[in-house]
Amino acid sequence: MNRHHPMSKAALSLIAIVLAGCSFAPTYDRPAAPIPSAWSAASAAAPASAASLDWKDFVTDERLRSRIDTALANNRDLRQALLNVQAARAAYRVQRADQLPGLELQAGGNRQRLPADLNGTGAAAVQSNYQLSAGLMAFELDLFGRVRSLSEAAQMEYLATEEATRSVQISLIAEVIQASLAQDSARQRQALALRTLQAREKEWQLVSERRKTGTASRLDEQEAQGLLELARADVERFERELRQAGNALDWLVGDGAVQAAAELSATPMVQEIGAGLPSDLLVQRPDIRAAEYQLRSRNASIGAARAAFFPRISLTGSYGSASAELSDLFAGGQRSWSFMPQLSLPIFDGGRNRANLEIAQLRKDMAVAAYERSIQTAFREVSDALAAVETLRREELARQRLVQTSASTLKLAELRYRAGVDSHLRYLDAQRTDFAQQMALIEISAQRQMALATLFKALGGGWQASPGAPG
Repeated sequence: MNRHHPMSKAALSLIAIVLAGCSFAPTYDRPAAPIPSAWSAASAAAPASAASLDWKDFVTDERLRSRIDTALANNRDLRQALLNVQAARAAYRVQRADQLPGLELQAGGNRQRLPADLNGTGAAAVQSNYQLSAGLMAFELDLFGRVRSLSEAAQMEYLATEEATRSVQISLIAEVIQASLAQDSARQRQALALRTLQAREKEWQLVSERRKTGTASRLDEQEAQGLLELARADVERFERELRQAGNALDWLVGDGAVQAAAELSATPMVQEIGAGLPSDLLVQRPDIRAAEYQLRSRNASIGAARAAFFPRISLTGSYGSASAELSDLFAGGQRSWSFMPQLSLPIFDGGRNRANLEIAQLRKDMAVAAYERSIQTAFREVSDALAAVETLRREELARQRLVQTSASTLKLAELRYRAGVDSHLRYLDAQRTDFAQQMALIEISAQRQMALATLFKALGGGWQASPGAPG
């Protein structure tokens, strides 16, 4: 006949109750996305979607890829974000540890002399007490899911911090791309200004020689000198912009080597991308995922606040050996144990638990609003980036044709001026127009690639790794 000790049955029943403990956290339902199902304007040239591209595929220039790698290794903002993730992970592990019983090994001794009037025997005596035991320290039986809800809330906070770090990574990649484009644009404009300065120095010398021979007026000479000084001012302006762009890029990359970096490729540094569907934002944008984890954390906190209305049972106990003599501590018959269960039932708390529950519910409502707002913000950012990419693409094509036209006009104006058909003023106007159109084309080309980087960032592209579960 198979018999079980009554204490074994009680222990098994207690373990079953603990494992089957209920939870008062509300069932989580993802709020509906408050955005349209399609973009108002889709990209015409979409060979690849940001959802399927790693940032190294999006960036086509090898030197720019190397610069981004350096920034990811050295940027201080990113380093701080990574440390925040480690801190949140440690906080989650601390909270998770409350779900398991904590065991401690305790050893101690006490030796004291009692005077005769305090001793029951009427004689002075020296008393000793030595003990060694393993103890269970105030382990809470999570019958109503309070500890489990707190652990889940900490886990969601950790995952939200991890997603926030991915958002910092994507933002850093986009910022390095845009800063590199700004530096390269400033370098191209400075080179154009230097070429223009050289040409206008020759033109001024030529007009000065022609004035000496009487074939040019003083007005022609003054106009040529004015354009020469304007070119000198432009050279200094673009030199300033180039240095400042280098400083901004060096701050992002963080290694102090950007100022001496070589010029990037003349071809586009990033490739065309498509937007996909608005629903893709929910799985691609780290800030949206972080907002959802925050919402789930607040949802779990409601369970902990509800469980506070119910009894809390904690267990404290120890098992070991005790003796009045240290030499007899491990002798037979010296076994000692203690078991101290404690029940705490809230009766009157001045409304504290009810207020805590109300706060938890309000924080969840706030998290829902923040989650919906993050989706709306992402939709707007993508829509704005799509509009910028589309219009800048068409504007760049128009600017290219305009540069070709202004170059032809300049050649004709020069021929007509040399032949004496047109005035020198007409020729100078053609020079100013051609210079302005070339500058505008350089700026628009850089802005279009910057808009692609902004679109890539807005779509949450660049990091294909899914969030890992905390260990």
